[in-house]
Amino acid sequence: MKSARPARSRARAATPARATRSRGPKTTAPAEARLPEQSHGEPHPQRLAHGRGLRERSPRRAIGRWSPAGTRADPIDLLVASGAGRIPELLPIRYGRMLASPFAFYRGAAAIMAHDLSTLPCTGIDVVACGDAHLVNFGGFATPERRLVFDINDFDEVAVAPWEWDVRRLVTSFVVAARANAFRPDQAREAAIACARAYREHMARYSEMPVLEAYYESIDLKAMILGATDADLKSATLRRIRKAQAESAHLKEYTRLAVQKGEAPRIRDEPPLVYHDPDLQRQEGFEALARAMLDDYISSLPAERRLLVQRYRLADVAIKVVGVGSVGTYCGIALMVSGAGDPLFLQFKEARPSVLEAYCGRMPMRHHGERVVFGQRLLQASSDIFLGWMTGRLSGRHFYVRQLRDAKIKPVVEVMRPGNLVAYAGACGWALARAHKRSADAVRITGYLGAGDAFDLAMGRFAAAYADQNERDHAALLAAVRSGRLEARLDV
Repeated sequence: MKSARPARSRARAATPARATRSRGPKTTAPAEARLPEQSHGEPHPQRLAHGRGLRERSPRRAIGRWSPAGTRADPIDLLVASGAGRIPELLPIRYGRMLASPFAFYRGAAAIMAHDLSTLPCTGIDVVACGDAHLVNFGGFATPERRLVFDINDFDEVAVAPWEWDVRRLVTSFVVAARANAFRPDQAREAAIACARAYREHMARYSEMPVLEAYYESIDLKAMILGATDADLKSATLRRIRKAQAESAHLKEYTRLAVQKGEAPRIRDEPPLVYHDPDLQRQEGFEALARAMLDDYISSLPAERRLLVQRYRLADVAIKVVGVGSVGTYCGIALMVSGAGDPLFLQFKEARPSVLEAYCGRMPMRHHGERVVFGQRLLQASSDIFLGWMTGRLSGRHFYVRQLRDAKIKPVVEVMRPGNLVAYAGACGWALARAHKRSADAVRITGYLGAGDAFDLAMGRFAAAYADQNERDHAALLAAVRSGRLEARLDV
């Protein structure tokens, strides 16, 4: 029977490589990672037995343990290293946003958790992983057919990695969020277990479905909301859905972000979060460079999409600070307008190496923008038609491009009651299983997971233990700022 992983990964699966991996990512260029092997042509019982056999070297109870190695890397060193190459003036905003709470810290600490996960034993099955699967990176959005679906919506860290790395990051995010909402420990644990249970049960369902039927499945957002039991939250969410569907996202953003200066529309400056970079715009031939990058992006699109984008002309470009983990990277928005004046906002985001790459290898794509686009198109049930990538003409930086917003419905975690968070955890677990089975063998993963609750309980234990670690790391950031080691800006 063939293994699902190359020899390098099998050795790691058998023994935690703490002695060689505990001091941070490799400094040498990472090896290329192979895309997951597609074992679907083998008989179903053989694949199921393969998954069960993986429990011998990586018992389910073992992957629920978190105990930091004595030589664990300094989390602040890892955080600083992840800031290399970012816009220096924006790093204090990043640290300030992460200081707000352990939950905000967790959102920006993907590099720290990637290091920690690399020290743990793994099951031996790879997927194309989201790489940053926390609960705020899930939500609703409109498909090209204008249906609203629930799915993962951030793929900056996509990489080939063990499937359980995504699950561990996701379940932990529910404990961290539950603590931020002052829920009881048992309520936080219940949310983490519900997430793991949904992942396991839906993966088992996919393991029994025909390949194409499983591949085509999407999660209907409105149906999911209608099935909720909290009448108040259901009503509020349905109102948000109706509002999102009633408004043109681009007209709404145009009103908020643009200003008309004579005949030419311009993006409104709101420093330090939205601004025109004067040094960049003073560069000789800046407009020609911007248009060359636009042409580069257009050439990355399928031929039929190129015709659509070519109906618009570039009106303006500005820097836009976004998120928590992305702060300091080169991100911005481009205002496009048609001859009739209708707007299209495109967001471009710097595509840096995935935080998982140093531990799992680089994906076959040479361009990180292409890597992100590949991951999004593969893992989402239905993706943005404007997804593409381009290269900075002056810097050589990699970027990916997407619509700025398109009827997006973000979770409002802060107003959720314990029961709401448990239900949302189940939805996220389902969405993650739906994404993972697009690149890996649901039968093999199901063989490992089993039909009982051993995996669910193990993830509940891991989530609580790693949430404790996250709080210690957040405290370390606070100490670093107080001592003057790092500068944080708290007012934006």
